[in-house]
Amino acid sequence: MLFGSISYLNLLPFQVFLKRRLKGSGAQMRLRYKRAVPSRINHALRRRAIDAGFISSITSPRYRCSDLGIIAHQKVYSVFVLKGESQEDPASATSNHLAKVLGLEGRVLIGDEALKYYLDGGEGIDLAQAWYEKTGLPFVFARLCYNRHGKSINKLARTFATSRIKIPQYLLKQEAHKRDITPQALTWYLTHIHYTMEWRAKRSLKQFLTA
Repeated sequence: MLFGSISYLNLLPFQVFLKRRLKGSGAQMRLRYKRAVPSRINHALRRRAIDAGFISSITSPRYRCSDLGIIAHQKVYSVFVLKGESQEDPASATSNHLAKVLGLEGRVLIGDEALKYYLDGGEGIDLAQAWYEKTGLPFVFARLCYNRHGKSINKLARTFATSRIKIPQYLLKQEAHKRDITPQALTWYLTHIHYTMEWRAKRSLKQFLTA
C-alpha cells in the first residue's frame, strides 16, 4: 500500500504514529509513504499513484474517506490571507476556495511557511478563525481518503484517533530546526491541530462544500 502524507508539521503526530506502528513488523514491506504538498497528494490520489492519503477537503467527496482529518477549532496559525494583490497558494486547493467563500482578497499563504511568517510577527487573516466567526464551527482542511485498502485505512484511522502520541524530543528539535522555529513553538502549534471528524466537523465540511 502506498500512502500519501502532507509534508507539513500539522501531520507530524500521524507520521510518528505510523512509524511506530510499522517498526519491527512485516508491515514495513507492505506499506510505504511519500510526502508532498496538498495539491500534489490530491493529484497522486486522482491518478491512483497512491492508494490513500490526506487530501484537500474540497476534493474529498470524490473518494471514500475515513473519520480522520486536519481540523482547526478556531485559529490554525498556518493558513492566512495577507494584504495585497489576490494570489492563490499553488500548494493549496481548500484554502484558496475558503478565501473566496469568505469573500477575502489578498495573498493566500499556507503550511509551515505561513506558521513561520506568523511566529516572526507577520500579520494576516487566519482563515480558520474567519470561518469560525462566520459559522461557529471548526474548519476541516484535509481528510484521510483512499482508493483501495479501505478496511486497513479505517482501522489505522481508528487506532490513531484513540492513541496518545508523544513526539520524541530529538524529532521535535530536528523538525523545528528545519523550519527555523523553536521546539516549544512547534509543540504549541500542534495543540491547535485536531484530527477526529466529530459531528461538528462533518457539519462544517458539508456547509463548506455547498457554499
